[in-house]
Amino acid sequence: MGRSMIARFLLLALVSAATLLRAADSPPNIVMIISDDQLWSDYGFMGHPTVQTPNLDRLAGESLTFKRGYVTSSLCCPSLATIITGLYPHQHLVTSNDPPIVPGAAKGKGKKKSPEADAAFEAGREKMSQFLEAAGTLPAQLKAKGYLSLQTGKWWQKHYSRGGFTHGMTEGGRHGDKGLDIGRKTMQPIYDFIGEAKKQEKPFFVWYAPMMPHDPHTPPDRLLAKYKDKVPSLHVAKYYAMVDWFDETCGELVKHIDDQGLKENTIIVYVTDNGWITNPQTGRYADKSKQSQYDGGLRTPIMIRWPGKVQPRMHESLAQSIDLAPTLLKAAGITPPAKMPGINLLDEAAVTARTTIYGECFTHNYVNMTQPAQSSLKWRWIIDGHEKLILPNVINQPQDVPELYDLRTDPTEEKNLAKDRADAVMRLAEKIDAWWTP
Repeated sequence: MGRSMIARFLLLALVSAATLLRAADSPPNIVMIISDDQLWSDYGFMGHPTVQTPNLDRLAGESLTFKRGYVTSSLCCPSLATIITGLYPHQHLVTSNDPPIVPGAAKGKGKKKSPEADAAFEAGREKMSQFLEAAGTLPAQLKAKGYLSLQTGKWWQKHYSRGGFTHGMTEGGRHGDKGLDIGRKTMQPIYDFIGEAKKQEKPFFVWYAPMMPHDPHTPPDRLLAKYKDKVPSLHVAKYYAMVDWFDETCGELVKHIDDQGLKENTIIVYVTDNGWITNPQTGRYADKSKQSQYDGGLRTPIMIRWPGKVQPRMHESLAQSIDLAPTLLKAAGITPPAKMPGINLLDEAAVTARTTIYGECFTHNYVNMTQPAQSSLKWRWIIDGHEKLILPNVINQPQDVPELYDLRTDPTEEKNLAKDRADAVMRLAEKIDAWWTP
């Protein structure tokens, strides 16, 4: 072999080695899919007999899927804040959807608020955004690793940049403004962003949180036709069709990622912000779902797809939305802040060792933004194995009593065992107090 051939061979070897090194060091892209107001059992892979979710079923089959996943709070804004900060609401202080109700503010459809009420509301929303910024967010931490990040869909904290996103759709409206077009009207902003990240050769993070299947339940007629003769209530049929429509958008998003050649180096995670059970008479949410202390508002499947890195399987251990931020940070090569209480869901030893999770539910509007967690708390709860204890806050829930359920035999929480099992109530209450006492 001549010298020129040897030199060329060595050069090619060096280039190949450098390329492989860059690929090995390249952090994964991250796509977070967040369903909005969907019951934990309303999926084909969770055994629902009617609703069809073929794309999410496929994603579940390709993922490490936790069938016993939970959010920390059953209300949209604090739940989303936990997902993006990796902190409990009492830590990040975004405990509620809206600022305190101003005394004397106009009520009723069509009535205008006073200028004082508008000013107080805007000041409260600004305070909520400051809470989130002070807590720190996943996009802000990924940015230090070179990530570009895109916000779409539900977003409560003013301009998308307040969450550390480099790109976004929401400009400051109460819970999403232009961002709420995603899914219902278009997916193009995500596709354009992915194209820009590829062009810049940078890893990316996508927050896909469409207002779906959240009301208004306005599915396409072609999907409503699939369900309206299968259920006794048109309200339920519309909700099922919304779930189906949301599933279609998830399929489109995953297909785009795969078609772009990004499958192997992209983590896709899935979670719901809170549950929903349709009241068949009104179309609104039933008592034991959204905003409640029950599994109908708190439970969700959690999925993590990372081909070649994460082995697909259905996991029966407990997982929680608070785990997502530390899991994704570690996958990106970033050490999670010590204040994050969640675990790495890709650490099997940590997952199987943990048998207890905690959560908290608060009033829809803040009571006092100076002490948000203490003043707005409604319930604290614990799941220990399959035992679940709910402790009410006597200030906001004076008529409530402690509730104890065996989720293995009573998954819809119909039989309160607290009176018959005082020892279990005391044991679990001590654990809750050791976790957080307001």
